[in-house]
Amino acid sequence: MNARLRRIIPELPGATWLLSLAQALNLTCAVISVTVAAIVGARLAASPALATVPYGAQFASVMVCTFPASMLMRRLGRRVVFTFGALVLICAGLLGFVAVARGSFVLLTAAHVALGMYVACANFYRFAAVDDVEPTAKARAISVVVAGGVLAAVAGPAIADWLKVVPGYADFSLCYAAFSVLGVATLLLMAAWRPRTASAPAAAPIKFLTPMTSTAGAPLDSNLAVGIAIFCSAGGYFLMNLLMVQASLVMKDICSFSATSDAIEIHVLAMFVPSFVTGLIIARVGLKRTLMAGFFLLGAAMTFGSLVPSYAVVVASLTLLGLGWNLTYVGGGALLAQNVPDRSRHRWQGVNDTVIAACATLGALLPAPMMAVFGWNRSNVLLSSICVAGLLLCWRGLPRATPGLLLRTAGTASKP
Repeated sequence: MNARLRRIIPELPGATWLLSLAQALNLTCAVISVTVAAIVGARLAASPALATVPYGAQFASVMVCTFPASMLMRRLGRRVVFTFGALVLICAGLLGFVAVARGSFVLLTAAHVALGMYVACANFYRFAAVDDVEPTAKARAISVVVAGGVLAAVAGPAIADWLKVVPGYADFSLCYAAFSVLGVATLLLMAAWRPRTASAPAAAPIKFLTPMTSTAGAPLDSNLAVGIAIFCSAGGYFLMNLLMVQASLVMKDICSFSATSDAIEIHVLAMFVPSFVTGLIIARVGLKRTLMAGFFLLGAAMTFGSLVPSYAVVVASLTLLGLGWNLTYVGGGALLAQNVPDRSRHRWQGVNDTVIAACATLGALLPAPMMAVFGWNRSNVLLSSICVAGLLLCWRGLPRATPGLLLRTAGTASKP
């Protein structure tokens, strides 16, 4: 690979691809969980109103455990925490299997809490990927790890459908047992993964020492850049989660369950397939344009959502929603990685993912109330204000850097 091509498409270590596989297992668990949690919860709950409590407890567990997991990574290393997460996943699978077999709602809730603890650890795979690469490769490393979701988009529904009814076992019990198998596979990946061996720098106060530089030579306030990064990742996640759930509520009245499943699968593929090229897009056009394109696509999704709902309109909205989420999520992660010094990275990554988890939780809780109060069309119109805010933040707050300059300044900003 010649020098010019290496600058645009930097080589990634084998460890990055192992993390991509680990992320695929993580997201496979997430897809299985969202597929079966409400159904099983409704079967075991004393009241239909409690059906989504286990799934809600999973989101709450992610939110509560994310920052402590990041701090433990700083103290003990990422590999130890990732391994612990895999062990918790195995326990979650066993608890879920027993819960379904015995008809215990309490055990089912405990299983989802444990699953949330695992997810809180596993969500840092994308940041672990940037520990071992040169600054110009950070965006592509995050993109490759997030691309593991492509496998999950196909494997998750297939596993849930294959295992939901198996003679000799309680319905859906083997779906939970699959978590334990995926946990063992994660342990094997962590045994093969070789993270950076250099000792972590001492923790630093929450401040930024080296600003990113714009084309005009004026420094970019890294505090502002990190704030924009968190807004992009969390805001995009909030919109994606809320509108995806609302779309499923809309489709139950206009198409079959099979057609709804196909639409959700298209949406999930739109979320993750672009990750194979998102890093290259960032290298070519820069983070500012990439993030603005993400909010533009999210806004386009809401434009479709403001039309009279039909199956084609909802599928188009979900596809654009997935594409926009990918650019804001990957781009936001890359912007954060480029503007946080090594000695502060665990703290700020923990803050970032805690905010994302909180917004994802809101995105899971608000769809039904908003649908009841505003309806599908007005919800989309109201939420478009977040896209406008994101576009303005990126336009006014990020430098108009050329791709080459962006890559060079990324290297400067990543140093303590």
